Amino acid sequence: MTDMNSVITPKSDQLNADSLLSGPRIIRVSEVLISPGTEQPVTVRYEDDDGKPWKPCKSMSRVLVFAWGPDAKAYAGRYVELYLDPSVKWGGMAVGGVRISRMSHLERDLVIALTATKGKKAMFTVKPLVIEQKQAAPVQEALTLDAARTLVEQAPDMAALEQVWKRKAMAPFRDDLGDALAFRKSELTAPQADDGEAGQ
Repeated sequence: MTDMNSVITPKSDQLNADSLLSGPRIIRVSEVLISPGTEQPVTVRYEDDDGKPWKPCKSMSRVLVFAWGPDAKAYAGRYVELYLDPSVKWGGMAVGGVRISRMSHLERDLVIALTATKGKKAMFTVKPLVIEQKQAAPVQEALTLDAARTLVEQAPDMAALEQVWKRKAMAPFRDDLGDALAFRKSELTAPQADDGEAGQ
């Protein structure tokens, strides 16, 4: 094993600043639990959280509400990029904290005034997060008997006819199209009349 992340991950029941020492992390929200009156009233569960949900501080909770509205049910399926901000202070000491850098479902940069220190506010910016969705492979329509017959009857030459007949989609119809195949082969292999002789 060569991945150092496995040995520096903090032992904790939640995602915290140390969890982001190796760099920012994009999470996909699965649900948000709210427990008013508790020390950490907001719990954000996300895909593959390994039992360590993100519990945003009050400032980041305000960012969520400002960006996505107050209905936490609407957050499911949305994305947030979190990063370690080493300047965050606790008890007068810079201990670092989890902050939001980008969010999905934003049309433009989000700028909000957040409390930085007691009695003072600072502007906080969140940028839009664009998630590229993998496009599903186009679903091919099932081949019907009539469509299979048409492929056989319209094959332009023997090579094309053989390719059509070998297609996996043709397998269910081979018994039914044996006569059509034989007839098309006879058409393609029949001697062609010479146009010059036919005109005399």
